[in-house]
Amino acid sequence: MPDTDLSQNPDSDELADTRTAWAEDRTVLANERTFAGWMRTGMACVALALGLKAVFKDTSYPLIAKGVAEIFIIAALLIFWSAVRNCRLARERMDDHDVSGHSPRHMIVLASVLSVGAVATGIILWLL
Repeated sequence: MPDTDLSQNPDSDELADTRTAWAEDRTVLANERTFAGWMRTGMACVALALGLKAVFKDTSYPLIAKGVAEIFIIAALLIFWSAVRNCRLARERMDDHDVSGHSPRHMIVLASVLSVGAVATGIILWLL
């Protein structure tokens, strides 16, 4: 009678390791997609701030319109840095395994660049 105990089968161990590696790769990619989604949401806040400026450019209360636009700039900054934090926490949990992916440093650089752009947009909106 053939041996049916799969736990002792070396091919079974290799298959389990392969499946685990693929699952870890999917987790890394999901983390990166989530980060990209947060970045898109932050950029949507910047676009909304620009849209508010365009819609309310001839208002009798320009300071209120600018203030509301700045709220969305601040929201964008919070979103960018929340994304970095959440991504970093996920990467730290994955560091216990043999997982490769983008360095959190890349995500910090991206969030920094987008933050500078959002702040510059806020300053320009305020000056117009």
